[in-house]
Amino acid sequence: MEKTNQKQLRNTLMLVGCALIWGTAFVAQSVGSGYMGPYTFLASRSWLACVFLLGLLAVRRRGQQRRGQRLPFWLHGKTLAVGGALCGAALFAASAAQQMGIGTTSTAKAGFMTALYVVLVPVCGVFLGRRPGVKLWCCVAASVAGLYLLCLAGRDTLSLTGGEWQLLVCAFLFTLQILLVNRFSPRLDGIQLSFVQFLVVSVLSTVCMFLFEQPTPAQFQGAAVSVLYCGVMSSGVAYTLQIVGQKELDPTIASLAMCLESVFSALAGWLILGQTLTPPELAGCALMFAAIVASQLPDKKH
Repeated sequence: MEKTNQKQLRNTLMLVGCALIWGTAFVAQSVGSGYMGPYTFLASRSWLACVFLLGLLAVRRRGQQRRGQRLPFWLHGKTLAVGGALCGAALFAASAAQQMGIGTTSTAKAGFMTALYVVLVPVCGVFLGRRPGVKLWCCVAASVAGLYLLCLAGRDTLSLTGGEWQLLVCAFLFTLQILLVNRFSPRLDGIQLSFVQFLVVSVLSTVCMFLFEQPTPAQFQGAAVSVLYCGVMSSGVAYTLQIVGQKELDPTIASLAMCLESVFSALAGWLILGQTLTPPELAGCALMFAAIVASQLPDKKH
């Protein structure tokens, strides 16, 4: 039992690390969106992540050889290809929607809206044969109310802006990616799955970059620091930690840990970009965060 608790704590801390990196990456993505288009930024960070992860695999392989271990470089090839392709396609769509949305709204708002996946993951359980209780539906209603305060309070219209709609779509797509990782990660090596996932993202985003955008050397020069941070830390490190952390952790605890991304995002926007939140927006953030946390708390056993 003690070993199980230690493993659970270790994996939870991995996902808290993910949340910290992802939350601060919103600042880098916001800065990067001022220099280049979403597909160019996504392609740049994803290729950089591939190089970083391939380097990790090579270093690990060398260590295995020194210890006399003779394992194939790629494990479970067919399952790895299928899992990586599906996770990569979902991540590409989610990341593209996120990057496009970030350029039109504040860092804190983007972070909170993206974190709605924490509620959407258990909601999707309805379609997987799970029956959510009354508490979960109350949490969903509270999140909708918080979303209204965050995005619409003080405005004359009830319509969301284009960027905020993109972030809502992004939340659904990240839900799909989390569910796919939860399905494939127990059967695959975490670093290898992360590499194949980002290889797919790299190829898809590069195709879209040349089809819909006109990248220039000046764009890459201006966004170099943002691309470097997002490529190595947010993509290479954090998404690998997500895969490894989800492998042996209850999805409820995993979602609760990763939702801290929105807290770190708001703090990063305040500390680094000097962004502010109005009282209604603060109330909306608090309500959404409370709903996200409450949705992950276990039900009392009678």
